Amino acid sequence: MTPDVPAAEVQVPVRPMRVLHTALYRGPHLFSHTPMVRIRLDLGALEAFPTDRLPGFTDGLLAALPGLQEHGCCFRSPGGFVRRLREGTWLGHVAEHVALELQTRAGSKVTRGKTRSVRGRTGHYNVLFAYREEAAGLLAGRLALQIVDSLLPPALRGVTGLDELHGDDPMAEGGGVPAAVGALARIVRRSALGPTTRSLVQEAERRGIPVMRLDDLSLVQLGHGAAQQRLRASITGRTSSIAVDIAGDKDLTKTLLAESGLPVPRGALVRSAEEAVREAERLGYPVVTKPLDGNHGRGVSLDLDTPEAVQRGFEEAVRHSRRVIVEQQFQGHDHRILVIGGEVRAVAQRVPAHVIGDGEQTIAALIETVNRDPRRGTGHESMLTRIVVDDHVTCLLARNGLTPESVPAAGCWVALRDTANLSTGGTAIDRTDDIHPDNACIARRAALAIGLDVAGIDFLAPDISRSVRETGGGIVEVNAAPGFRMHLEPFEGWARDIARPVIDMLFPDGATGRIPILAITGTNGKSTTTRMVAHIMRRAGLTVGMTSTSGIWINDDKVADGDSSGPRSARMVLRDPTVQAAVLETARGGILREGLAFEECDVGAVLNVQADHLGLKEVDTLEDLAAVKSVVVEAVRRNGCSVLNADDALTLAMERHAGGRIALFSMRGGSAMSDALRAHIAAGGLAVTHEEPGGEIIVHDDSRRLPLMSAAEIPATLGGLAGFNIQNALAAVAMTYAQGVAPPVIRAALQTFSTSFEQSPGRLNLHEVGGIRVLMDYAHNPAGLAALCNLVTRMRPPQGRVIGMVSTPGDRRDEDMREMGRIAAGAFDEVVLRERPDGRGRPAGEVIRIIAEGVLDAGFPETRLHRVLDEQEAAGLCLRMARPGDLVVLLPTSVGEVWAQVLSFQPESAPALAREIA
Repeated sequence: MTPDVPAAEVQVPVRPMRVLHTALYRGPHLFSHTPMVRIRLDLGALEAFPTDRLPGFTDGLLAALPGLQEHGCCFRSPGGFVRRLREGTWLGHVAEHVALELQTRAGSKVTRGKTRSVRGRTGHYNVLFAYREEAAGLLAGRLALQIVDSLLPPALRGVTGLDELHGDDPMAEGGGVPAAVGALARIVRRSALGPTTRSLVQEAERRGIPVMRLDDLSLVQLGHGAAQQRLRASITGRTSSIAVDIAGDKDLTKTLLAESGLPVPRGALVRSAEEAVREAERLGYPVVTKPLDGNHGRGVSLDLDTPEAVQRGFEEAVRHSRRVIVEQQFQGHDHRILVIGGEVRAVAQRVPAHVIGDGEQTIAALIETVNRDPRRGTGHESMLTRIVVDDHVTCLLARNGLTPESVPAAGCWVALRDTANLSTGGTAIDRTDDIHPDNACIARRAALAIGLDVAGIDFLAPDISRSVRETGGGIVEVNAAPGFRMHLEPFEGWARDIARPVIDMLFPDGATGRIPILAITGTNGKSTTTRMVAHIMRRAGLTVGMTSTSGIWINDDKVADGDSSGPRSARMVLRDPTVQAAVLETARGGILREGLAFEECDVGAVLNVQADHLGLKEVDTLEDLAAVKSVVVEAVRRNGCSVLNADDALTLAMERHAGGRIALFSMRGGSAMSDALRAHIAAGGLAVTHEEPGGEIIVHDDSRRLPLMSAAEIPATLGGLAGFNIQNALAAVAMTYAQGVAPPVIRAALQTFSTSFEQSPGRLNLHEVGGIRVLMDYAHNPAGLAALCNLVTRMRPPQGRVIGMVSTPGDRRDEDMREMGRIAAGAFDEVVLRERPDGRGRPAGEVIRIIAEGVLDAGFPETRLHRVLDEQEAAGLCLRMARPGDLVVLLPTSVGEVWAQVLSFQPESAPALAREIA
């Protein structure tokens, strides 16, 4: 197909749009700091058809989704996107805007998106759009593509790969855009935060307090680690469980309030209708019946003034609780007084669900009209609730001689509920400024008597501006977990900012709920640097949560095993209530998969960018890899610090986009210092350098030169021989100094950091037995192996041999595998090749074959090259080949198993070994 053929004239089958893969970003990522859905889309033949070449497409799209006319797009004003449609834009861009509009129509307003072509891939686009609810975002992507596809000429339709986005298909049986919006709205209702929780989350976000949802409902963590607070709606982590139980027992609540001298109605607990009638006659009519442990006004009946009415009220209440309260009815208006932290913060007069007649419409029609108010929704999702005609409504109407089909006179007020709860369709009028000091005092004391930090006091008073001690009235209930929506958006009166005092109570004196987050990324050295930083932070007296490729630690407790360098593991640390500082190894895989686990970090470090993982997940060049790594320092907060390797050009270039203060580290200090580093230091910048001769580590800050220690004092450097661990130590010093750790603490910590397996498993672990030294390290890419071999050369025994076990993951490029072989050939006298158990997509033996090509290309003799598939068998062969004076270098995947093998090794006799090799 050529671009000169109009879409309407296409008659032959063509390759339609295809979803290649998707990603759900929960934190800062390669494309934005906003959580987004990404769809990698191949337009196929549609690359030749921008929207201006698709007759009727734009008009059809705007007819289906008229809200698109408000999208500003790059023009940042309404109508901008329509202009792009008319001028011609690609369908990936269209899908982005449709996904945003669908979510907005479903009640989840989002506006941010972007669509970018993929370099070197004609017709491939990354379509990105924001979301609030994950499931809604994914489904919106699917539905957007389906809607776009449905508007194309028949020959161009047939988008494929949609199962990448969502398994359900609400448009499968027709229904078009209304069906799509309805499906999304159901997801939003199910997963969106309610008004109370949402108001608290928004206030926390406004203050810069981190927010994490802990379930699909309303359990939310505000803050991280030991600084966190949890809440669910208006129940906070400080809300007393005993107080909640008391508030749920209305009879006990009333007893405690009465014993505190507070005005409450007289009443009794009953178990039968007959007993209810006897108590009503003793108290005097009218009375109220209510379930002992009900809520939201369920089962409550008011104004019961006859035995028959009391019996009906009992039957209504007993449907919700086995025990029922009969009590004296206070006269007056129903008020909700909100008490937060012992202070009255809002007062609302609640009006029961009702309609007002117009002399023409039936009660049912009037209810329908009221329910069309856009502020009304189902349950607690909106600021008002739709009125539902149920048995309670019809019975109440019947008691007044009415039915839903009755036509009330103009101006006639028709009650539909006894109670004034918003959850049954009631409305609210703000009375915060009107409450009498006596009434406010009574409400405060009631909350304190029950023990609630956040309490909703149900208060009946003829006039809230007058003391109930004069007018009569008082407290009828105390509620735990009171809803905020009547105060946030009252039907009449001023909205009240009640989220602020709750957050003030949870985070006093401007606290932000943050703990130090120190994130480390780079190609090589991440794990060791992470362990060094954690070791220093612990020495500073903090409880440290650490993630790495070998597990998760909370101080000395290993809480998870295996590769834990992704966002899921980081979130585990940030949720731990004991953690005072988080030190997070942050690998490229997790960044590409779902972004970072945090919105901001205090210190971010990029150690280096070297050839590894190239050719995977659209990371084809070192520049691509650098862009992924830079996400960490771009997420550094404004008053934080980005630590960069001044000896690595790609890393140093991140300075332009990194957040916070810039700190550089370099192995080339003193007279060998680069011009860029020298200028940085001269300008008062923070830097940490390694200076020869003497191997001193120097901190430069604000034009001061602060000698810290000799690199040889750090056991992990093996007396200064391991240059890569000196470099890791420089980064660790820069990070912890920037975080405010005192130099003497940093020095003392590094002086006790070694390469023992206990402190640094799989990283330069050294063991000696029978005159044979064994060095174990996880060097799995050419740059890492080259650095290790540089150390091996310096450690080479004067008379003995160096025996090396080498491998690399199967998802690396062939050229990287061959390079591993060439490097090994230059450093080892005997080379043993092995493979990972999974092969990562390659057949057994292929990794060994390709590495062997590099070994032999370097002129290494075939007789000293050994091929063993199994890792432990290969390690065993290396150990058995060794003689006293030899150095064995093992590069394992399963570091724990191989280290156990090393510790249990006992050298065999030379004749037996000779027979095995032969």
